[in-house]
Amino acid sequence: MIFDKKLDAGRIRRDFPTLGKMIYADSACMSLKPRQVIEKMNEYYYNYPACAGRSAHRYGRKLEEEIARARKEIAVFIGAKEKEIIFTKNATEALNLAANGLRLKRGDEVIITDKEHSSNIIPWLKLKKEIGIKVVICNTGTSGIDLEELRSLINNRTKLISAVHVSNLDGMENDISGIVKIARKKGVRVMIDACQSAPHKTIDVKKIDCDFLAFSGHKMLGPTGTGVLYGKLKELEKLGMFIVGGETVLDATYEDYKPEEIPARFEAGLQNYSGIIGLGEACRYLKKVGMKNIEKHEKKLGDILRDGLRDVKGVEIIGSNSGVFNFNIKGMTHHEVAKILDSGYGIMVRSGRHCVHEWYNDHKIEGSVRASFYLYNTEEEAERFVSAVKEIARIGN
Repeated sequence: MIFDKKLDAGRIRRDFPTLGKMIYADSACMSLKPRQVIEKMNEYYYNYPACAGRSAHRYGRKLEEEIARARKEIAVFIGAKEKEIIFTKNATEALNLAANGLRLKRGDEVIITDKEHSSNIIPWLKLKKEIGIKVVICNTGTSGIDLEELRSLINNRTKLISAVHVSNLDGMENDISGIVKIARKKGVRVMIDACQSAPHKTIDVKKIDCDFLAFSGHKMLGPTGTGVLYGKLKELEKLGMFIVGGETVLDATYEDYKPEEIPARFEAGLQNYSGIIGLGEACRYLKKVGMKNIEKHEKKLGDILRDGLRDVKGVEIIGSNSGVFNFNIKGMTHHEVAKILDSGYGIMVRSGRHCVHEWYNDHKIEGSVRASFYLYNTEEEAERFVSAVKEIARIGN
């Protein structure tokens, strides 16, 4: 399956065993998995279910070959070197690994945006409580980060800017190149949360020139329990070890230990081997479809949602970009709307605060309904969603 200029969602859907008459519109939380990824994961359990880095037998050697292949595939996927790819169980662990390994001190400042996922605010607030760092918030609005405000917030105590690339709240995209350009002039490091961008658009870390970047496998057709922390090699060499134990050391005595080389020193204990292999397969699948094709397809779907619901009475749009549509219906709770969409129309969405509690609290909004579409969703499904929301809004108002 190779697509040149156009994505064929109907053809793609045949690769996803769970797709049927129901409309799955919760991919910003969890993407579905294609048959190719599931089969690749099962290959590990059927054919070489052993340990990596410990066993010299044929199963162990085969597993290490597959892990190396997956690491290379993922590195190529984001334009990195293989040694710069660290496997984690999700982006939350990746961000925590970086946050706790940076060796920040009391008075150091970290700048984040006002639309960060809990995974990119709670680690910093924890360090604020424990060691006294300062967490500085930069506004985004509907069109992304305010670069002038960002510039004004940087001072000689600023150690890091940690920003979301694409918001899971409303699909808003931050100007990462602009952020990095400002940071470079000030000698400040940059970390990017790419959970909502890596599955949907081309990522080139060398072009972006960020110091760190994190993403999860489960949002990009990969298995749960998989994630990646990318770091420039020179920055990883400065990073302190966060989780230590087996596989993170070359040798140890009762008094001391010698750390492993990068990336092994950051990958403690037995890993999710089938998941890592499956994530490599997910990257291969996305590459075959073409990230530009995926981005164009999602834009079409997003246009259908926005154009269809922009002026509908009772529909309160919180934000909508690309394949993400976040809204409420006047007179109904977000959970009620989600349940009606599921039980009455066969449309699965997410309701709640979407792990951006601070933004909802600041805007005094209890929660919202979020529909998020991906490469396997069709234009017909987008139109069915629009029709369903219109009908619910009409009945409720």
